Amino acid sequence: MILLSFDIEEFDGPREHGVEYSLEEGMKVSVEGTNRILDVMKENDVRATFFCTGNFAENAPDVMKRIMREGHEVACHGVDHFEPKESDFRLSKEIVEGICNINVTGYRQPRMFPVVESEIRKAGYLYNSSLNPAFVPGRYMNLKTPRTWFMKDGVMQIPASVTPHIRFPLFWLSLHNLPQGIYHRLVRRVLRHDGYFVTYFHPWEFYELKEHPEFKMPFIIRNHSGREMAERLDSLVKMLKGEGHRFITYTEFVKATNPKMIK
Repeated sequence: MILLSFDIEEFDGPREHGVEYSLEEGMKVSVEGTNRILDVMKENDVRATFFCTGNFAENAPDVMKRIMREGHEVACHGVDHFEPKESDFRLSKEIVEGICNINVTGYRQPRMFPVVESEIRKAGYLYNSSLNPAFVPGRYMNLKTPRTWFMKDGVMQIPASVTPHIRFPLFWLSLHNLPQGIYHRLVRRVLRHDGYFVTYFHPWEFYELKEHPEFKMPFIIRNHSGREMAERLDSLVKMLKGEGHRFITYTEFVKATNPKMIK
């Protein structure tokens, strides 16, 4: 089973590097990137889960409609990506459900910061995917956490996939910078070991970041961005489909692994 996901957020990368950058500018980048992602998904006839910030949902309702129209799951990703708050999961749910007229069952905190699972459960979420169980300098130090799904305070935790033993992360940055053959080999290893694979990307990765030095984005993020990243995603999806793996949404994964949680 393949749990492919995208954190659909306003692009705020330049702000992390001291560049003044407006929400409007960030939305332009992310809308273009999201549509490029959706084109790849549609071409390959696969579904994914889109974790959306409140800011994105409010400012791109047409894109939200396309995500749902093409059969993907919508989940929540906080409100303001640059300034996440622990309490945002409630407001995020209200915003996204109000705009999309759906019941949202999943949450991922911006930058995968920790959340209080008991409060996540009270808000009505079934699962939380705010954990990368790896060591990424300056971002994550989660080598002692479970590397596969587990239950906590009545909420299913769905960590991003890392390789067995050494816990090499197979998230978005790895596909940017590893040779594709090596990345694909590591994904196959996880699938053999765990029986499923979880990964995530962002819309701004699919924007031509290399053409914008004023963003001051690091090379490892600019590398293979834009159309090249769309080609890499397309190649990954085609490889997985060709080997017979099934793409499912996160809620479908919850239902398949712990059906008692689905009423």
